[in-house]
Amino acid sequence: MKYTIAEVQKILAAKWLQQADPSAEVEHLLLDSRQITAPVFSLFFALPGKRHDGHRYLADAYKAGVRQFVVSQELATADFPEANLLKVVDTLDALQVLAAWHRAKYNLPVIGITGSNGKTVVKEWLYQLLSPDFNIVRSPKSYNSQVGVPLSVWQIRQEHTLALFEAGISQPGEMERLARIIRPSIGIFTNIGPAHREGFSSKTEKIKEKMRLFDEARTLVYCADHEPIRLAAQEWQAEKPERRTFSWSGSDLGADLQIIEIQTLAGGATRLTGRLEAIKDTIEIPFTDPASVENAVHCWAVMILLGIPQEQIVARMMRLYPVEMRLELKAGIQRCTLINDFYNNDLASLRIALQFASQQARGGRLTVILSDILQSGQDKKDLYAKVAAVLEEKKASRLIGIGADIPVIAAYLPAGFDAVFYPETADFMKNLPQHEFLDELILLKGARPFEFERIARRLEQKAHKTVLEVNLTALVHNLNVYNRLLRPGTKMLAMVKASGYGSGSAEVAKLLEFHQVDYLGVAYADEGIELRQAGVNLPILVLNPEPSGLDAMYRHRLEPEIYSLPLLDELIHFAGREKRLAVHLKLDTGMHRLGFETADIQPLMEKLSAFPNFEVRSVFSHLSASDAAAHDAFTHRQAAAFSTMYNQIRSALGYEPLRHIVNTGGIARFPEYHFDMVRLGIGLYGIDSSGLQDQLRVVNVLKATISQIKSIHPGETVGYNRNGPVDTPTRIATISIGYADGFLRLAGGGRYQVLVRGHRAPTIGNVCMDMTMIDVTRIPSVREGDEVIIFGEDPPVQELANCLQTIPYEVFTNISERVKRVYWQE
Repeated sequence: MKYTIAEVQKILAAKWLQQADPSAEVEHLLLDSRQITAPVFSLFFALPGKRHDGHRYLADAYKAGVRQFVVSQELATADFPEANLLKVVDTLDALQVLAAWHRAKYNLPVIGITGSNGKTVVKEWLYQLLSPDFNIVRSPKSYNSQVGVPLSVWQIRQEHTLALFEAGISQPGEMERLARIIRPSIGIFTNIGPAHREGFSSKTEKIKEKMRLFDEARTLVYCADHEPIRLAAQEWQAEKPERRTFSWSGSDLGADLQIIEIQTLAGGATRLTGRLEAIKDTIEIPFTDPASVENAVHCWAVMILLGIPQEQIVARMMRLYPVEMRLELKAGIQRCTLINDFYNNDLASLRIALQFASQQARGGRLTVILSDILQSGQDKKDLYAKVAAVLEEKKASRLIGIGADIPVIAAYLPAGFDAVFYPETADFMKNLPQHEFLDELILLKGARPFEFERIARRLEQKAHKTVLEVNLTALVHNLNVYNRLLRPGTKMLAMVKASGYGSGSAEVAKLLEFHQVDYLGVAYADEGIELRQAGVNLPILVLNPEPSGLDAMYRHRLEPEIYSLPLLDELIHFAGREKRLAVHLKLDTGMHRLGFETADIQPLMEKLSAFPNFEVRSVFSHLSASDAAAHDAFTHRQAAAFSTMYNQIRSALGYEPLRHIVNTGGIARFPEYHFDMVRLGIGLYGIDSSGLQDQLRVVNVLKATISQIKSIHPGETVGYNRNGPVDTPTRIATISIGYADGFLRLAGGGRYQVLVRGHRAPTIGNVCMDMTMIDVTRIPSVREGDEVIIFGEDPPVQELANCLQTIPYEVFTNISERVKRVYWQE
């Protein structure tokens, strides 16, 4: 359904700032000027934020073809001569009002899902299980926030017969707004986690807030084993006689669906036996972990409520497949980069994947390998016309289509577009050698039945079994944790030195540029040059410039730190008075590593005044102990010395360069010293010692694989120098990581434990160059080929750092180049 902009104006009770064409149609809601598809039919909401205001990007959206805008500020309308401009008091509220209006036009069953964990899995499994019976609209990925929910609900169309929406909140007062938009008829409360993780003072407060989602619901599904949820659900039901609850329990709590037996089966399956109104029924699911069991029973309860016959429930449950909520980016053959997103395929997730792909491609060649979009409920011609528009908008260079339906798209692609089609994945695999893949980005986007993982295996660069998984979504989350601490106008410099603290500098830098950090920092010119060659355009500060690299720095627009008079002389010798150079002055205020001291300021300024082609972009220093409360008095003395020296420099220059002194440890502890910019380093990667650790997410997960399992008899030994003696019958596993990968010898001899199948396994014997042995005697289910977590959520990297008698910085940067980096985004 399309609305005219005049209809939107009435719905929002907005003021016309400019009325160019009131009959213009609105089909898409747009919040980001970098993610535009179908600009002619898009309505841009200028959402304000603490650091970034959508009003700053109106010109970019207008230049891209958008002509409909909702704003909350007065504008120079002459800058947007063809635009329809609506002014409201609050653009976020307007977005939500429009989505709620749209939702109210449709009378269809809506399932609203909330809880601390499992929301997205339950939603996606319900989609898998109920698609044969309903034409379903659902939240893309985990769009469950104050802006994600309106975008999800906006997808509802006349052809849909069921909606699945998830709702997540981070503070009191938010759920009421989401409830007005979703208006679920059936609610699911999955579970509840610690209150402090979501900004609530207590678990009771959090449950009460989440229950607001079900204010208009008629039925609520929940697990009675979670006592606080059970009590809240009973209170909710008692408020209105027409409300109904459907509970399930693995304990004897008198639930509607009583789970009376859980059996783990061979082959990684679980059999669940339940009793409903004295009738026993059994289902099997292809999972064994407790979280999957809980999520599956939630789905079972909903299917019972919706009247799905038990025999169909049984058949569909066994076909459940894992929910992959991530886009993986990894090295491919022939210097290609591969993005894997081949577990689901719909128009909303395709847009998300293409946005990520275009962000990484940076104008280079982009090939999309795309399967049929299954169970969309849309007319094929309409569907593939939209797909063609998205491919063109994101500047895809080539399309390889696989399936019976996708050739329909050919009629909607631009003339001369490089497209080829195959009926099945197997047909493409046979012809794969005929396709040249070289120096390009390849997006694999396919529905699960097409088994695109077979294509991925052929196109991936063969590498060491050990991988470092880098969660880009978690990295952005961490960035935002620190951003929220900054005053408006304070800039952010993100450190990506040492290959992004081991995570890979180019990939991380592209993401940070997309999320609008102001500066990047690297240690050496080579690192900055690599970023420029990868297409990164942000200003880059080089902390350790070398005279031999000045020409390369100049050609690649890198900005050197100057920390001594001899280094300044080298720059003057290189640049003379002709070349314009942007430089940064480093002051030594007590760290005593690099930097100008007080006595150097006068000769420094005399030299700079003679060379006005040198522009001082910033003046900075480094706090020695910003995260150590015992040294706070020294930190204050450093900051005072810095301000004194800066004022001398500012007076001599006649202008005000940026000031920055605070690093990761000081951002939370010393807001008074944020000045004009802060520097964020290890905090991006989830490590903080200033009190923010609980708010950060894990970014890096190091994984190995079990290569072989052996049974060792008492009296035998394991490893070099027989340093792993065995006194009892023992099973050992050899895993694919050693000290050449960064897993150092101090971790051997039982001093460290890795995670296998959810259980800890200690090392045994010495760590070898390429391998390590672990004791898996107490993990009978372990198999060759199993994944081994070296560090991540559990065990955390801090645990390995303690074992190695070092700090997480060193653990991250010790991870060798031969360890494959896999980047993923939720």
